[in-house]
Amino acid sequence: MTSPALHRALTESNLRPLPEPAAELLRALDAPPRLGAHLRAVHDVAWSLTDVLGRRRPDLEFDTTAVLFGAATHDIGKILHVAELSAPGHRHEEAGRDLLLRYGVPAHLARFAGSHGSWDAPEVALDDLLVSLADKVWKGARITGLEDRVGGHLGGAPWEAFLVLDDMLQSLAAGADERLAFQAAHPVTV
Repeated sequence: MTSPALHRALTESNLRPLPEPAAELLRALDAPPRLGAHLRAVHDVAWSLTDVLGRRRPDLEFDTTAVLFGAATHDIGKILHVAELSAPGHRHEEAGRDLLLRYGVPAHLARFAGSHGSWDAPEVALDDLLVSLADKVWKGARITGLEDRVGGHLGGAPWEAFLVLDDMLQSLAAGADERLAFQAAHPVTV
């Protein structure tokens, strides 16, 4: 049975709902409410990010469904490493990928739990970079190196990529206070 606090994190606010398979998994694992709120905030930003990029650059190849599922589950390993909900750490990354695989999530979707913190690795694909970018911008963080990596996938001159990304990311970052307040309103444990 889902705790009332997790239910509120997954249903309240104007944030877009998580993809149902991700929400079902969080309920089945009785995820901490703060984690549910965080995943909704990052997913909401990823939705806006993929929507705007898809409209502005319809030739850009990325898997919207995969990016949205990745954003909705990227920190799921924090169910096992709860301390990382309120302190830095990377133990949740591999643990999250393994947890998703154990629950039958295909490897191409489970990978985001393991890759979202390593956006600077040379082999990281655009889908992974978009999940990492959403995980930064949801709280208003702008990471030049990460944005440059995404911009590199846009093609053309670097200044053109900057123009495509900057306005969009600035707009998304502007909603950070509301998203941070939403996350903070949900307890780490019940």
